[in-house]
Amino acid sequence: MVIWLKRSLLLSALLAVVSLALAGPASAINQRSPQVVFNYGPLQGYLNTVDPGINVATDQLDAQVWSVSVTGNSDFTLALRSPIGAGDAFGVYNSSAPIGPVPPLFQVFPGGAVAGWYAALHFGGGNLVVSLFNQNSIFMGSTVYPGVNPNSFAYYLQGPGGLWFSQDARNTPPGPQMLTYGSLGSPGDFWLAWDPVAYSPDGSFDGVVINVQSVHPTPVDRTTWGQLKGKYR
Repeated sequence: MVIWLKRSLLLSALLAVVSLALAGPASAINQRSPQVVFNYGPLQGYLNTVDPGINVATDQLDAQVWSVSVTGNSDFTLALRSPIGAGDAFGVYNSSAPIGPVPPLFQVFPGGAVAGWYAALHFGGGNLVVSLFNQNSIFMGSTVYPGVNPNSFAYYLQGPGGLWFSQDARNTPPGPQMLTYGSLGSPGDFWLAWDPVAYSPDGSFDGVVINVQSVHPTPVDRTTWGQLKGKYR
C-alpha cells in the first residue's frame, strides 16, 4: 500500500504557493542518529522512481513529531495510491499525550478506502477538520476532531500487523516504524515510509509510503525510553 500527496483541482493553486512559502527545507532538520538499518532495496527502488537522489540508508531525518507552519497556514493534503484494507486505518494523534494507554486516535482514512481517495486536513479554532474525497474528487464528507494540537501532532498506522506510531518510544516494542526523508524533487515535501510490522533489520519500510506537504516536522528531544515514560507519570 502506498499513500502519497495528490493535489486536487480545487487545492492545487493554493498548495503550489504555500509549499514554497511555508514548508522548511529538509536541511533544517537534524538527521536521525544513528540511522536505522533495514533492507534498503525495496524502498530505494520506489523512491528512485518518484524522487531520485534520496539515499534511504543515509538521508533519514529526525522528524517523529510534526507541526503546521509557524506563519499560520494550517492545511495539507494526503492521498491514497492503493486501497486500505478493511481492518486498516491511518491518522494523527497528539504527540504530547501521555505514554502508556493508547492516545486518542484521529482517523484520516477509514478501512476500505480505495485508490485515489484523498483528504484535505485543516487546523483551525482548536479543531482538526478532515475532508474526504473519493477517486473522482467527489466530496464524501468531513469529520471535526476537537483538541488536536497543530504544533505537536504525529502519525499512526493501524492494521493487522499492529498499531504503530511515528514516535519510536510509543511503539511496542519501542523502535522505529516510520522513517522520514526530505524530498529532492519538491523541496519542502517529505516522504514518510512505514513498516507495518514490528521493526526488524530485515524490514523494508515500504509497506506504506506517504508524501506530505505544508507541515514542518518538529525536532524530538533526545531521551531514553525510561526517561520518557517517567516524564508523563
